[in-house]
Parts: sequence; C-alpha cells; structure tokens
Amino acid sequence: MTDGNQALKKAGLKVTLPRIKILELMQEPENQHISAEDLYKKLLDIGEEIGLATVYRVLNQFDDAGIVSRHHFESGKAVFELSTQDHHDHLVCLTCGKVIEFTDDVIERRQHEIAVRHNIKLTNHSLYLYGTSTDGKCDHGDEEA
Repeated sequence: MTDGNQALKKAGLKVTLPRIKILELMQEPENQHISAEDLYKKLLDIGEEIGLATVYRVLNQFDDAGIVSRHHFESGKAVFELSTQDHHDHLVCLTCGKVIEFTDDVIERRQHEIAVRHNIKLTNHSLYLYGTSTDGKCDHGDEEA
C-alpha cells in the first residue's frame, strides 16, 4: 500500500482515483501553496479528467481530515499545502505573489511567551507577513522556496 493510500485510510477517507491523483500532485514540492484551479489545470495537463468540482470537494475533505492546510493569502483565493510539513510561517511578496516559507526560533518563542502572559495555551498558530520588493524589481521567481 502506498503512503497516499495509508494517509487516506488513516484520515477515514475511501481510496479513490481522484483522491490519489490529487494527493500525488500535492506531494510535489512545486505544488505547495496551490489553488484548486491551478491543481485542476495540472490534472488536465497530465491527462486526468477530474472535474473542478471534484477537486474542490477533495481539497475540502483533505482540509477537514487534516491532510492539507488551507491558507488565504492576500490574493483572496484559498491555496493549499500538505499538513505533514514541520511548522513554518509565510512571507508573501505582493509584487509577484511568491510565498516564502521560513522558520524563526525567536518569533516562535515570543509567540509562546505572549500566549503565556495572557493565560492562553496555544493549540495552533500561523503567521503571515506581507510586503513588496524593496528594490523596485521582483526576482523572487528565481529563488528556491
């Protein structure tokens, strides 16, 4: 049984061809922070005839099951990434739309300190930073995530 099949079964989802194909595409590094529409286009590009409504339904099921995380960045449309990654935060370039993942121990420590100061036990958190290119030209498309 493949890892994808195991992930689906563990989440209580039936193993179907659309779910397997979508999960396989989501596991490719270049498909992190991908919209349902872009995922649908990639499925068409590889010859999979899975409808856009099915893609939305599967992504919602994956989100409910904790397989993917849904993010709403500045563009207004939801993008998805696998939940199996280690915790990270996001820096979004408003010039080109590039999403840069980062981790910072100081930021993580401060978030926990602030929660403790307010008598809150953190169960989940996310940090999105937005900005524009500082030099007037955007070259984030050349960067590795």
